[in-house]
Amino acid sequence: MRMAYSEDGKKFKNPHVLETPKSYEEISNTFLAMVKEVAGEREIKNIVGGISRAVIADYQKFKTDLQKVFTAEVVVENDAAMVGLGEANFGAGRGFEIVAYITVSTGVGGARIVAGKIDEKFVGFEPGKQIMNVETGENLEDFVSGKALQRRTGQHPKEIRDKETWIAHAKFLAMGLHNIIVEWSPDVVVLGGSMITGDPAIPLPVTESYLKEIMKIFPKIPPIKKAELGDFGGLWGGLAYLKK
Repeated sequence: MRMAYSEDGKKFKNPHVLETPKSYEEISNTFLAMVKEVAGEREIKNIVGGISRAVIADYQKFKTDLQKVFTAEVVVENDAAMVGLGEANFGAGRGFEIVAYITVSTGVGGARIVAGKIDEKFVGFEPGKQIMNVETGENLEDFVSGKALQRRTGQHPKEIRDKETWIAHAKFLAMGLHNIIVEWSPDVVVLGGSMITGDPAIPLPVTESYLKEIMKIFPKIPPIKKAELGDFGGLWGGLAYLKK
C-alpha cells in the first residue's frame, strides 16, 4: 500500500509504504491509519487511488465504506489503470495522445489512456485475459506472468538466468502486444511491472524485434517504452486524475 498527500494537486512528498494486509477488515483499518498519519490535521478534499481486484474484488464497497468516514470525494480505480494514467501524464507515455499501458508482474494488467484520461469502458480493461490458445483457453497471463513462469520452471523469476527462457517469454509477450496494438491502435506502448523492469527481465529489444516480424496489418509498430515512475506510478496517476 502506497499513500501520499498533495497540497497543490501537482506534486507529493514522502510517500508512505506498507505491506498490504490479507483481509478486507485489516486493509480498511490500515488504510484509515495511513490516512491519519499521512494527512495529519490537514484538510482532505479528495481521495483518489487504485486497487487490484486480487486485493479487493468490490471497488464500490470500499468506496462506500470510505465515504462513511470522509466527506471528501472518493475515486477508486483499477490499480493498473491508475499507474497507466500516471505514466501517460508524467512518465514514459507523456506527449502521446493514445497510450497502451501494460504491466507484467505476478499477473498481467493494463489500460488504454486517451488524451491523458483513462478511456471509457463498460467494466474495465483486462488485456492479460486475452485468449492465446483456443484449444486450451490459456490467456496471455498464463504465458508471460511471473506466476506462470514460476509454475512452469519451479523457480522464482529472480532466480532464472537462462537467456533462452526470457527470450521465449519475449516472443509470447510480442504476440500479446500484437493483439493489443491492432485492437487499441495506440501511439505508444508503455510496459511496466517486475517482469519488465526487474533483473532479470523480459528483454524489450527481443520483444520489439519479434513484434515487427509478426505485425502484418499495420505499416509499423508504435514505440515500445519501459515505464519510468517505478513503485509510485499509481500516486502520479492519482494526481493526473485530479488534474483532469
